[in-house]
Amino acid sequence: MSEQYVWDLHQVDETRVAIVGGKAAHLGALSRIEGVHVPGGFCVTTKAFRRIIEQTPSADGLLDRLARVTPDDREALRVLSAQIRRAVEATPVPDDLAAEITRALARSGEGAAYAVRSSATAEDGPTASFAGQQDTYLNVVGPAEVLRHVSRCWASLFTERAVTYRHRHGIDHRTVHMAVAVQQMVFPDASGILFTADPVTGHRKVATVDAGFGLGEALVSGLVNPDVFTVRDGEVVSRAISAKRRAVTALPAGGTQEVVIEAQRQEEPALTDAQAVRLVELGRRIEAHFGRPQDIEWCLADGDFRIVQSRPITTLFPVPESGDRDNHVYVSVGHGQMMTDPMKPLGFSMWQLTAMVPMHEAGGRLFVDVTQRLASPTSRAALLDALGKGDPLIRDALETVLDRGDFVPSHPDPDRAPAGPPPGGAPAPIETDRAVVGGLIERSRTSLAALEREIRTKSGPALFDYLLEAFEEHKRIVGDPLSMQAIMAGMEATWWLNDTLGEWLGEKNAADTLTLSAPDNVTSEMGLALLDVADVVRPLPEVVAFLRTVEDDDGHFLEELAKLTGGPEARDAIEAYLDRYGMRCVGEIDITRPRWRERPGALVPAILDNVRNFEPGAAERRFELGRQKARQKEQDVLSRLRAQADGDRKADETKRMIDRVRTFIGYREYPKYDIVCRYSLYKQALMGEADRLVQAGVLTGREDVFHLTFQELHEVVRSNRTVDPQLVRQREEAFRAYHALTPPRVLTSDGEALTGVYRRDDVPPGALVGVPVSAGTVEGRARVVLDIAEADLEAGDILVTAFTDPSWSPLFVGIAGLVTEVGGLMTHGAVIAREYGLPTVVGVEGATRLIRDGQRIRVHGTDGFVEILD
Repeated sequence: MSEQYVWDLHQVDETRVAIVGGKAAHLGALSRIEGVHVPGGFCVTTKAFRRIIEQTPSADGLLDRLARVTPDDREALRVLSAQIRRAVEATPVPDDLAAEITRALARSGEGAAYAVRSSATAEDGPTASFAGQQDTYLNVVGPAEVLRHVSRCWASLFTERAVTYRHRHGIDHRTVHMAVAVQQMVFPDASGILFTADPVTGHRKVATVDAGFGLGEALVSGLVNPDVFTVRDGEVVSRAISAKRRAVTALPAGGTQEVVIEAQRQEEPALTDAQAVRLVELGRRIEAHFGRPQDIEWCLADGDFRIVQSRPITTLFPVPESGDRDNHVYVSVGHGQMMTDPMKPLGFSMWQLTAMVPMHEAGGRLFVDVTQRLASPTSRAALLDALGKGDPLIRDALETVLDRGDFVPSHPDPDRAPAGPPPGGAPAPIETDRAVVGGLIERSRTSLAALEREIRTKSGPALFDYLLEAFEEHKRIVGDPLSMQAIMAGMEATWWLNDTLGEWLGEKNAADTLTLSAPDNVTSEMGLALLDVADVVRPLPEVVAFLRTVEDDDGHFLEELAKLTGGPEARDAIEAYLDRYGMRCVGEIDITRPRWRERPGALVPAILDNVRNFEPGAAERRFELGRQKARQKEQDVLSRLRAQADGDRKADETKRMIDRVRTFIGYREYPKYDIVCRYSLYKQALMGEADRLVQAGVLTGREDVFHLTFQELHEVVRSNRTVDPQLVRQREEAFRAYHALTPPRVLTSDGEALTGVYRRDDVPPGALVGVPVSAGTVEGRARVVLDIAEADLEAGDILVTAFTDPSWSPLFVGIAGLVTEVGGLMTHGAVIAREYGLPTVVGVEGATRLIRDGQRIRVHGTDGFVEILD
C-alpha cells in the first residue's frame, strides 16, 4: 500500500496526514463516524507531489530563495510564489501516475463530476487551520480536466497567501507537502458552514449555522450574506434570515456559474429550524470524535446532509482543565502581571509552583479559578472590589457572568466561602514607619543571599529537591503578612487620597502628584540609573558610534567595548547596572525569557535614546523635580483644606495619609523585584542542568528544557531518559500558535471569553476609553511599540503598547505619555508612570491596532481617554 499514489478515502484517517494531508485525512475519518455521510472519492498522495517537485527543474533554487525572504517583503513573496506555481503547473504528470488516477476515476464513470481539493500536510491541524490558503475546484468533469486540476492543486501550495501564512507561522516550506482529494460532486439545494462553538465568544455550548442556497462558494466568496442560526441545547435560540439574491450552481459541462434567485425565494430560509438542529447534532458527533470544536462545511441534497470538510476551530482560546463538569469562572493572571504573551511550559509551571494561589494553564497563559469566591456573598463583594481596582474590565466581565444568574451557584452559607482573605489582602494595621520597609527589604536581601550561596552547591536530583524547598521559602517571603500589609497600606492610602480629595476639593487623582519621586521604588530607580549610564557614555564619541552597531546579543559587545577609547569606563557602568538589574527583562515572569544579563544588548537602544534626549545629571534633576512637585502639591492641598469648615481635622487626616502613601507606595514594586532575583538564580541552576543533559545526549539543545514543565524536567534529570524530540517540536509549534490567540480577561468553563466594557458616557465621540492612572493631559506623536528592542523614541513621544512590565521603565524617562492595552490603577506600569509624572491611560482595548504609529494623539490621563487627532 505504501507504494500507491492513489488511496481511497475509506482507507485513510487522521493518522495518515503525512500521506494524504490534513483535509483528506479528516474526510476519511469523517466517513467512519456513524450517521455522517461523506461524498466518496480518493486522494492522490504526497508521494506524488514530491515526485512532481523533484521533476520540476527550477523548484529547488526557487525554494532556497523563498526561504531567505522576510515575511514583510510582500513583493518578493508575490514574485517567487508565482514563479514556483507556474513551474509546477508546467511539469507534466508522469504516465504511470496519470494512469493510476484515471483508473480511480473510472470506478465512478467517465462522465462523473468531481470536486478536486488541495490537502496539505500542514492544514486542518490543531494549531493552524490554513483555511482557504490552498485551492479547491468544483464540478470538474472528465479525466483530462481532473488531471489538470490536480496539477493546479499541487501548485496552490505556493499561492502568495499560503506562502505568507507559512512564513508568519514559522513553517518551513520544504516540510509541507500537498496531497489532492478527488470527491464525487454534490449538487446541493443548500450549503454552508457549521461552527460547533461560537466563533466570536468561544462558547462551547453554542453552535452557529451559516446557510445559503446552492454551492457554498457563494458564502465563502462573500457573494451573499448567509442565514445564521444559533443553536443551544437542541433548539434554535436565534435566527437571522438574509435576502439571498444570488447563488452559485454547477454547469452541466463542468465549472460553476452565478445565478439570480427568484424574487419569491430570496428571503426564504435556506434551512428549517429542525434541519439546523439536526445538522448541529451531526456536528456534535463529529466534535466528539475529534475531541475539540469543529468548523464544518456541509451540503444539503435531497433532504440529506453531506459533510465535505471538518477542521478544528483554531481561533478559540483553550479552556483550562478542571477535572470535573462543574461551572468554573477563571480570571487572567497575565492581565494583573502586565504580561499577556504566552509562556513556555517551564515558565508557567515555575510560576504555578511559586504562586500564592492555585493557577490553571490554558493557551500558554495562567488563570485563577474564582468560582467559589463569586459564589459566596461573603467574599464576592471584596473580590469584585479588589479586581475592579486593578482592572475595571475584569470586574465588568465578572458582573456580566453573575447577572445571568444561572452560571455561578450561590452559597449563602458563609462557611462555604473559601478560606483566607480576599485577593488584595486584609486592611493594613501597621504604623507609618520607614523602618518597616527597610526591614522588609533587608529580610529579602538576606534570604536571597542564602539562596545564592546554597543553590551553587546543588546539582542533579539534589538540585530539584532543594528547589522545591526554595519555592516554599519564596512563597514565605512573598506572602509575608507584614509585606502584604505594607503593600496594602500604600495602595489604600492612594485610594483614600483620590476618593477623599475628590470629595473635599473636587480634585481628580490627586495622589498621582503626591506620589512623585516616592522613596524605595526599585523600578523607578532602575529607569533613572540608566540615565546615569548614559552620562558615562555620552562624552565618548567612539563608544557611542560603536553602540549604534550593536544588536541584541549575549554580551560579546562588552568585550569589544573595552578596547575602545573610554570603553572600559562605559563597560564598567553597564556591568554595574547589570549587577543591580541584570535579572530583569521583558516578560520577566516567564523564566524562559532571556534576562538582560544574558543579552545586555537589549539595553543599548534605551542607552542611546538617553544619550540623545537628555543632558548630564538628568536622573538626579528628574527625581528632585518630582519630589518638589509632590511637596508643593501637599502644601497646596493642606492649605486649601484648612480654609474649609472643619479644615484642621481634614488637613491633619490628609497629612497622615500623604505620609503613609509616601512611606509605603514605593515598596509596592519590591516584592516583584525579589521574585525576579530568585527566578534568575533558579534559571542559572536549571540551565546548568540543561548543559549537562545536552552533553549526556539526553537533550538535543539546552533550550529544549523550556518546553518541559518543571516536573517533567525533574523526572528527566532523575531518570536520565532521553527527551523525545517530537514532544519538543509539538510544544514549539503550540507555543507559536498561542501567540495568535488573544487571552481573555475572564474565561468560563464553557469556553466563553469575556473582555468587559467601560460603561461610561463622559468621553468625546470617537475617543478610546481606558483607565486613568496618572494625571495630566499631553499631546504628541504616538509611537506604537510591540517589541522594546525596536523602540526608537524621541523626547515628547507618547508610547503606545500592549503592556508594560517593570523592564519597560527605562523607556519611561524619555517619553511624554503612555497608553497600554492592559493594566489598572496599581499595576506596575501605572505605579511607575505616576512616579515619573507621565499622563497615562491603560486598559485601552485594541490601542496598538486603533492608533497608528506616527499619529498625533492626546492622552487624558486624568479622565481616562485618548483622542486621535489625525
